[in-house]
Amino acid sequence: MASNERIDLTQEQVQIQTLSPIQVQFVRVLGMSGPAVEEEVRCALQENPALEKCEDGEDSFDAFDREDSDSDGDDSMMSGDYSGEDDYSDDDPIDRYNGNNHSADDTYYTRTVVAPVDGLVDSLDSQLGELDIDDRQKIIGEYIVGNIDNSGYMTRQLQDIADDMAFQSIDVSVAEVKYMFDKVRTLEPAGIGAVDLRDCLLLQLCRKEVTHIVKIATEMVKNYFDLYSKKHYETIRRQMSISEEELLEADNLIKSLNPKPGSVFGGGSDQEIYITPDFRVEVDDDEVIHIVALNRIPELQIESSFSAKNDEKNLSRSEKEAQAFRKRYRDEASTFIQVLKMRQQTLMEVMTAIVKIQREFFLTQDERLIRPMILKDINELTGKDLSVISRATSNKYVEIGCGTYPLKFFFNERPKDDDDASLFEIKAKLQEIVDSENKKRPLSDEAISKLLEEKGYRIARRTVAKYREQMGIPVARWRKQIKG
Repeated sequence: MASNERIDLTQEQVQIQTLSPIQVQFVRVLGMSGPAVEEEVRCALQENPALEKCEDGEDSFDAFDREDSDSDGDDSMMSGDYSGEDDYSDDDPIDRYNGNNHSADDTYYTRTVVAPVDGLVDSLDSQLGELDIDDRQKIIGEYIVGNIDNSGYMTRQLQDIADDMAFQSIDVSVAEVKYMFDKVRTLEPAGIGAVDLRDCLLLQLCRKEVTHIVKIATEMVKNYFDLYSKKHYETIRRQMSISEEELLEADNLIKSLNPKPGSVFGGGSDQEIYITPDFRVEVDDDEVIHIVALNRIPELQIESSFSAKNDEKNLSRSEKEAQAFRKRYRDEASTFIQVLKMRQQTLMEVMTAIVKIQREFFLTQDERLIRPMILKDINELTGKDLSVISRATSNKYVEIGCGTYPLKFFFNERPKDDDDASLFEIKAKLQEIVDSENKKRPLSDEAISKLLEEKGYRIARRTVAKYREQMGIPVARWRKQIKG
């Protein structure tokens, strides 16, 4: 070793926090949605012989399966909530009570459908079958339909489709593909098979009864689409030599068309998409708020033959191995039961804290009354870690009289640290300003910022632009209308 080389040994004390196996499992299960946990429980019951449902929850799965026997088997369960009543005073205006969802008079919750059933591809294929075409043409038509996206637009060149079919040993010409492409574009809804927005609008206009206004609208889209998309209405009116009334009627007709004809099929999905609320919030006549847990997880217990009471001493080797087998499954089952209880209690505590902070909203169901709220606010009420609160509110929903809301919906920061106005309140005012503006001369973001300041909301222009984009409100020039 060279003389200038040396080895130094130092001792340093470092504190490292590690999660126990039960904490790791709890964190994972906490972040799951209700249906995902229900599936987790179902798998655990099948895989762990030491785990079983309590007698009073014996029919929980069966009742749900019978209720949804016509569905694709999306499993769900109910359970009562594991609430810590000592955490809240008797005069608290929030009443939490156990669902006790295994009784004979259970009310099983109906899931919320958020997407339609019929699919775009299925509909177009069905319509192809009604056309007067031969089997070869039907195959070509199905290839074309398969290249139409969820919005109803054609995504491939006709030559590419012909080449794809050649790879499948189906020799077709571009002319044959073009013939069937034109056929597909006659199917419902109007606009299907368009190659761009202009083409989509023209396909719909050509289905209209020919009138003077339809002719004007068709010419506007066909020959003046660039000017029209930029809202240069006066230039269009002069070049087409039409009156302001004719321009307005043609504009209204074009705006009545569907720019995404495939969207009537819910984005082309052929499956129902469900949201299963985790909670229901009800308000009685005395303005007492009740929180009900809606999950269908049955109460679980250790199967009697795996009980620790059956453990013995002075066993043979084979008997010890059998006893170790039972203990391993018993420990896994016990941990799983504990994790489910921890999850349910955490969810209830977090939901209760949300209702405490957003009490005015739950009483009135007026989104403008939603208060500024961040994870730290829930932390102060529950003592839960911020990461735990984040997982407890992810993919969780609450059902109230006016609809179903994700728990994340209720979190919103203050625009400024010293401002007690919520984003919902500010956005509502912004919407009021936009709704009441002169549509011939829409307000700029700077002008909206000044009007908001006059109403007591000091919001910078860039913040106004951010909120406007979040609300789906276009910039001023795109809000301009012919007639204000």
